[in-house]
Amino acid sequence: MTEQRKRILESVKAVKKNMPAKLNPKIGLIVEDHYPLPYGINVLKKLDYVDIPPKFEGVEREHHGKLYFAKAGSRDMIIFKGRFHFYDGYSMRDIGHIIYLLSHLGIEKILSIDEVGSLNPRFDCGELALIYDHINFMGDNPLIGENDENLGIRFPDMSNAYDRRLYEKIYKIFQDQKVKINESVYLSIIGPQSETEAEARFYRDIGCDVLGYSLAPENITAVHTGVKFAAVGLITRELIADKMLEDKRGESEKQKDELNNRRYAQGELNKILVKIIKAL
Repeated sequence: MTEQRKRILESVKAVKKNMPAKLNPKIGLIVEDHYPLPYGINVLKKLDYVDIPPKFEGVEREHHGKLYFAKAGSRDMIIFKGRFHFYDGYSMRDIGHIIYLLSHLGIEKILSIDEVGSLNPRFDCGELALIYDHINFMGDNPLIGENDENLGIRFPDMSNAYDRRLYEKIYKIFQDQKVKINESVYLSIIGPQSETEAEARFYRDIGCDVLGYSLAPENITAVHTGVKFAAVGLITRELIADKMLEDKRGESEKQKDELNNRRYAQGELNKILVKIIKAL
């Protein structure tokens, strides 16, 4: 057995020990630690990340996220509230570890929610991005290194990375609930610094609509291990190349606007999030 799989099974054992009786989760939800879960998601039990072995090496601070055992109507689910970021010092395999853990716990479908910047001039801050594909510019991914065939094949097919059937189900809910549909190619970059005007122009020129720092490694791992994956972006900032140098706001004002945009987008998504989870 590979060391990677040993670490995954160590986590699985700890989580199963704390899982409420008769819970049979098939849906996984990944959000940031500050994301306010909507009414309709009933949290049954919480588990601190720091209480789930093993410990990740090379990371100076402990992660304050939590794993939630929850229900949305009749749908049992596991929620990771607080994701691991590459720019915080976590390795790609640390990030992938969470996805493998969900898979070993029986999760078949994952919805991941990420904050994104908009490269597309037709999108507005506070709106939602419905992600159907990505370009990985992180220069790394969780599959580099020894491959454990028990986790997935060496060369996984990424042609349906963001599962089309899940995408269509979410699209239909957006449509029925009259939520603007911003179909998006997501650019995954390292961060945490913001983007230059030249970078923003280049990213748009290669076909990207939004960018963020999180989704690609989660998605690649999900494809590797056979878990269907869908993603929605919360558009919190505008990265339109010709406008960036004209922006006269100070740093504190920009941060305040991003926070307000994030809260508005969260509110818009939370109006339909339970419907999405039930439909997956």
